[in-house]
Amino acid sequence: MTNNHYFTGVKDGLPIGLGYLSVSFAFGIIAFQCGLNIFQSVLISFTNLTSAGQFAGVNILAAGGTLLELALTTFIINIRYMLMSFSLSQKIEEGIPWYQRAILSFGITDEIFAVASQRKMDFNFTYFMGLMTLPIIGWSLGTFLGAYSGNIFPQSIQNALGIMLYAMFIAIIVEPAKESKPITVVTLTAIAISCLFYFTPVLKELSVGWIVIIAALVSSGIGAVCFPLKGGMENE
Repeated sequence: MTNNHYFTGVKDGLPIGLGYLSVSFAFGIIAFQCGLNIFQSVLISFTNLTSAGQFAGVNILAAGGTLLELALTTFIINIRYMLMSFSLSQKIEEGIPWYQRAILSFGITDEIFAVASQRKMDFNFTYFMGLMTLPIIGWSLGTFLGAYSGNIFPQSIQNALGIMLYAMFIAIIVEPAKESKPITVVTLTAIAISCLFYFTPVLKELSVGWIVIIAALVSSGIGAVCFPLKGGMENE
């Protein structure tokens, strides 16, 4: 029975693992371009599992940012996982000890959360471990292949492959922005703030990490004020 739960999780996680393989390849390329070696790149992916946070993190490292910038930026970007953990805690079978819950919390990503939350029945520790397995392998392996390719591909190909992650972020936000005015406003606000810092002579001296923090806090704050949730439902 335990094996059945595990392999059911592995089966559900297969599409996620395959998707992560290609996306993390782009991260490996960027990590290599930022001066990280193969081991450092793979270690980041194996211990983080968050594309946006990792991308921001390596850019801060490459720009010589402080540890405070790095900590605050990744915290703000990844704070959504806390909310996902609260939600999934309602679907875990009762009686799972705290240390197993801690292990499961490591594997929560947007895609894993989506799969787990859509299950019609509560899941156990064994199922979620199976669900985590291939995404972790795919994310780490893709990073390794991307970082390794930095040693063999010419610079022109590295630059071309490096835009894959940017394209992924754009693809993720375009469709929701079409259907939701709040998402559109928050996204455009963040873009405007980033452009302001980039093109203004004095403001452009601020490091990348602080710009990300300011853009995220201000744009999300504007979104919260202009489009508050009413009655637990999204106000479109």
